Amino acid sequence: MSLHPPVLSVIDPGSQPSALADVRDLLATKGLSVDPDVELFVTARREGRLVGCLGLAGNVIKCSAVADAERGTGLSARLMEEMNYQALSRGRSHLFVYTKPTNRGIFESLGFTLLAEVPGTVILMENQPFALKRTCRALADQRVPGERIAGVVLNANPFTLGHQYLVETAAAECDAVHVWVVSEDASMFSAADRLALVRAGCAALPDADRIVVHPGTPYVVSKATFPAYFLNSTTDLVRGIAGLDLQLFRNHIARVLGITDRYVGTEPLSPVTRLYNNEMRYWLQEAPSAAPPINLRIVPRRCEGPEPVSASRVRALIADGRLDEVEPLVPPTTYAYLRERFAEATAVSPVS
Repeated sequence: MSLHPPVLSVIDPGSQPSALADVRDLLATKGLSVDPDVELFVTARREGRLVGCLGLAGNVIKCSAVADAERGTGLSARLMEEMNYQALSRGRSHLFVYTKPTNRGIFESLGFTLLAEVPGTVILMENQPFALKRTCRALADQRVPGERIAGVVLNANPFTLGHQYLVETAAAECDAVHVWVVSEDASMFSAADRLALVRAGCAALPDADRIVVHPGTPYVVSKATFPAYFLNSTTDLVRGIAGLDLQLFRNHIARVLGITDRYVGTEPLSPVTRLYNNEMRYWLQEAPSAAPPINLRIVPRRCEGPEPVSASRVRALIADGRLDEVEPLVPPTTYAYLRERFAEATAVSPVS
């Protein structure tokens, strides 16, 4: 008996929350749930019953499920065709897939290539098989000679004296430092502004000529490689997926630049970052890999008074209109930027 063709549709979780009930039920059969960052679902129904779905969050495909009875019907290809159309209409051609290892064969048949895998937990794939190689070739032009080369990854939301101290420590102990600024626009300050602040703050350091500041890439702490950083994530989720980002860093990014040491600050405030830092030792130093191990250097946080200097502390002071109290926590270049952006908004009006 021939099957009726599936009916494809697009669901916007923000404006169609009631339509998500069937999606939740289908995902639950695969041990999945609806991630809060999914902005749309492409769904397929056959004779009124939901039989397949794909979610899109930025340029990451996730929350994918196809009913068991649909295997071999070509439904996955139909869903992906529609998803490609939806993504391209939003200007996104470079797509990643974040899914279970059991789905690898399906997505390989749809043109995706494996990037990294946490065995038994999650895989990361992309639809442009040479994109990572292009990224590494571009980085190779910025390789700096030396026995000890440091790598630092910052969100810098905004860039504080704590961030500056971490980079300065790495520069004092190593021959050169490569700094990446997370490129996702999921913070109070834009990626462009954060990158400019990091570059300005690092330029003021004594060893500035040995510090290379890079804009973020999709392969270094992005919504594809480490989505838990951008979500309210559970301990198990962080531990399960941190390996994706760390494998890419060790096996590709660090390898092409000769990075020997990864520098991080102690993390008393963010549980997600603290868990990620804890996973580093295994994935960078102990996990089986063709790439050499990377030494993990954990630097005690710089403090101002009894509290550690942190970007969250700076943001809280800005939100409370206490901009003057931010000055001891950030480099002069960051403070000048904050004064220009927030001085009028945080000024206290005179009492009449």
